Amino acid sequence: MAIFQIYMDLLKTIEKEHSKTQCEKIVKYVGGDKDRFAELMQLFLKGEYRVTQRAAWPLSICVEHHPELIAPWFKQILPLLKKPGVHIAVVRNVVRLLQYVSIPKSFHGQVMNDCFEFIADNNTAPAIKAFSLAILENLSAHYPDIKPELKLIIEERWPYETAAFHSRAKKILKKL
Repeated sequence: MAIFQIYMDLLKTIEKEHSKTQCEKIVKYVGGDKDRFAELMQLFLKGEYRVTQRAAWPLSICVEHHPELIAPWFKQILPLLKKPGVHIAVVRNVVRLLQYVSIPKSFHGQVMNDCFEFIADNNTAPAIKAFSLAILENLSAHYPDIKPELKLIIEERWPYETAAFHSRAKKILKKL
């Protein structure tokens, strides 16, 4: 067994480099372990700018593989979506992970508003828009009344959007 599987200094690992290989090492190390995930979350939430940015990617992949890990952290991560000056990687990866989890009902309204705003904003990165579409599709199962609004915003934004948006939007429109 490699040493990083037994013990890893997450801060040093994150600071060392930002690569897919490094991300995979972190994800493998954290696995479904709540304590290791909490350590990664602390770096993500309280680390300096570059640490927060670099922790975001493995964090979102950990949640994709183990959605239950994010359950106690919604109150801390959701404000990052609108926090001034936060790195785009942080927003992108928070929105990315939200598409894989059951969002607590108390946050549905906030998340829906944020996602609709991201889609409507010309300056939002394409990946954030695509992930926002997926989140709204998931939430539409609980709130069918947002389906017409989702369809309308997709149709309004269609001429101005990227291939990533079009790909995700086509799948959603087929289901609406």
